[in-house]
Amino acid sequence: MSEKSATKRKRVVFSLSDVQRSQLEKIASSRTEKHSRVMRAKFILDFANHDSIQQIADRYNVPRVKIERTLDKVEMVGPIEALDDLQGRGRKKVISDPAHLWMLHVACTSPQECGLPYELWSHEKLAKYYRTHGPERGYPSLAHIQKGTVCKFLRDTNLKPFRIKYYLDSSDPQFEEKMTQILLLYKKVHLCLEEKQKRDEEQSSCPVPDHPSSQEWTVVSYDEKPGVQCIENKRKTKMPLSCPEMNTHVSRDYEYSRHGTVSLLSGIDLLDGHIHMDIKERHRSKEFVGFLQELDKYYPPHIKIDIILDNHSVHTSKETRAYLKEHPDRFQFTFTPTHGSWLNMIEMFFGKVQRCFLKHLRVKSKEEFIERMTAYIEELNKEPVIFRWKYKLETVEENSMPC
Repeated sequence: MSEKSATKRKRVVFSLSDVQRSQLEKIASSRTEKHSRVMRAKFILDFANHDSIQQIADRYNVPRVKIERTLDKVEMVGPIEALDDLQGRGRKKVISDPAHLWMLHVACTSPQECGLPYELWSHEKLAKYYRTHGPERGYPSLAHIQKGTVCKFLRDTNLKPFRIKYYLDSSDPQFEEKMTQILLLYKKVHLCLEEKQKRDEEQSSCPVPDHPSSQEWTVVSYDEKPGVQCIENKRKTKMPLSCPEMNTHVSRDYEYSRHGTVSLLSGIDLLDGHIHMDIKERHRSKEFVGFLQELDKYYPPHIKIDIILDNHSVHTSKETRAYLKEHPDRFQFTFTPTHGSWLNMIEMFFGKVQRCFLKHLRVKSKEEFIERMTAYIEELNKEPVIFRWKYKLETVEENSMPC
């Protein structure tokens, strides 16, 4: 017998418990597990079934040493733990922790503070800065760092110094007070709607009148949407399957003509969802007073109208104040804080109008735009939707808001 065969270790076939075998069989037949785990599970199962290492190697067309390493790990840590790589495997860490901290500091610093003219970092600019200044700061491992390493570093730390996310901070010193006043109105609307729902359930046989003649108070959320463009296509729009190319979508030419802009003066009744809208060339004090006159005509004389609106100058102009003096106790204005237009529920309606109607609208004139916009509002008013406010509404005391 040769010296090599005399010293060759005879491997003992190990046994698997029912739980271990079930887990290994599940992994071996999985289509979502890592390929390395699947193959190791097959090696272990075949060897536990008394197949020789050479038979396993021939079956899967892999070297014997690969199977030997898997079986060695089974003896060391167990059959389930042997499916994963042992700790300490792989390439050793090259960039030290202090170097990573310095890289993090640079990524969180403006390029101008680092003596560069750029506004934002990019992967390439960061890699170049690390290569240039890293060794002189005592981090020689950064002398050859490349863009891919920087990209992985930023991804692992969840940093995006190459992107901008805008925010708007209100400087209004009375922000909390004004927001509270608006929330009080929304809470009052909420209680009124609940009471109306209970009343309708108790008297389901009695129809609810369309005109708000049975109430004594209402809230209108108002705002203007200026600069709405009236756009016409220069060429015909092609509908699906209308051309030889058998297009499956609507095709539209890139070129268009402008027919000017209009302003949408709109308010939504928060109690019944009715939409009030005027379409004007401009939105001066004259147009705003005209909108108030339309509200005055629509609602019965005994109803007090609360209006939520922003701080546009026309809402407090001389003409507006004069009209309000002529109609005392008819209108009550509640202003949103500066940079707080998100508190006004009419913005939800404008978002819906932009997505569902204005985004792809094409007309041949302003007159057609007004006609189609009016028809759209009339269609919405046939089945009005009541917008409900929920944000921070629970912070308002119900006892102070009788309906």
